[in-house]
Amino acid sequence: NKADEEVIKSASTKLDYLAFSYYRSSVQASFDEIDDVITLEDAILFDQRNLKNPYYQANEWGWQIDSQGLRYSLIDFYHRYHKPLFIVENGIGIDEQLIDQKVYDDQRIDYYQQHIKAIKQAVEHDGVDLIGYLAWSPIDFLSSHKEIRKRYGFVYVDRDFEDLKDLKRYPKKSFYWYKKCIATNGDDLENNIEY
Repeated sequence: NKADEEVIKSASTKLDYLAFSYYRSSVQASFDEIDDVITLEDAILFDQRNLKNPYYQANEWGWQIDSQGLRYSLIDFYHRYHKPLFIVENGIGIDEQLIDQKVYDDQRIDYYQQHIKAIKQAVEHDGVDLIGYLAWSPIDFLSSHKEIRKRYGFVYVDRDFEDLKDLKRYPKKSFYWYKKCIATNGDDLENNIEY
């Protein structure tokens, strides 16, 4: 909002970099513009109604996957504040099951493929100065929304909301994919992992 922009602008000569989180984009309307509410939570939190964008896929919780929104955000923030950028959170929550001690999370891999490609475009083609990127998150944890059902990690933790089970950790398919992605500095994004 405008107040946040003023704070950042006034501090822009003192900031070394600007850090931000990105998970999804959203399309919104005010309460008096539309009758259809996608989630009551969004309406309560933001005093507005989220609309579904028919051009994007979504996860189980309606979070629409928009990697170009990340690219746009990078370009906008960089040109607005003229500071290096650091993406401190980027990821997707998915309701996953452990099957034979494995989790085939191709939806997560696809999400990261799209977002890392968008980041590379922003850096290589749009001239954005990006100093860091952190995927959210390395390991499953209790989410503030949907408890442990909404899993973000590259490592599955064997537990659910009611039962701690044995808390054993299982690297998901995305763990090995992301390891390869890091080793190639994002040059190899193919989902060709033997798992």
